[in-house]
Amino acid sequence: VSMMSVVGESDAEEAVPAGSVSAILLAGGVGKRMGAAIPKQYLELRGRAIATYSMTTFAAMPQIGELVVVCNPEWRNVFDDVYATLPEEQKKPLVYALPGKERQDSVFNGLSAARADAGLVAIHDTARPVIRPVDAAQCMADAMETGAAVLGVPVKPTIKEVGEDGRVVRTLNRSLLWEVQTPQCIRPGLLKEGFDLVARENLEVTDDVSIIEAMGLPVKVTPGSYSNLKITTPDDLIAAEQFLDLEA
Repeated sequence: VSMMSVVGESDAEEAVPAGSVSAILLAGGVGKRMGAAIPKQYLELRGRAIATYSMTTFAAMPQIGELVVVCNPEWRNVFDDVYATLPEEQKKPLVYALPGKERQDSVFNGLSAARADAGLVAIHDTARPVIRPVDAAQCMADAMETGAAVLGVPVKPTIKEVGEDGRVVRTLNRSLLWEVQTPQCIRPGLLKEGFDLVARENLEVTDDVSIIEAMGLPVKVTPGSYSNLKITTPDDLIAAEQFLDLEA
């Protein structure tokens, strides 16, 4: 499913020092679209909370030196229980942070809780359970080089811009359009500067690398996999199960 060959995996690992990345796992969303009584990232996928899949994936990556989980305190036991089952060498330091009002507030809280000497932060939405380590590793390597990188895939459908009157304004050039995913990997110093800018100019940003874009700095899009879907509807759960089978 990946758009990147496995050949690059060892190169990507070498580009990022072992233990130099703090994974910031966002698990504070309330998931209104799913129609479930609990937030979507805590629904079960094969007998495990969706949110815990990315935690175990990142824990097993040599680049990761710390796991920062941003969640409401009543859900911490979900992560603690899975963390307890990890092999000793994968028990990276686990830190919790509180979610904020908006996504960018949750990211800020996660960044503030991360250790000061991290070379990179990898911000991941835990509603994406099927993140492939090879893709995440390449995104980290690209961020080490560029300062900021995000996983993405070329959009498949034709996208039209539509006016308020319901009429087509124009058809966008699909070959230039990418759907961005997570992780979004950024040097912490850059992200902190970006948050200062966001606060100073009262900017609304929809994702993490938008903060870097607002500073006029480059962001690399790392080709990822269509399997790294965000679970927002019941159909997505079924698709995620199938992708987990393929990855097994």
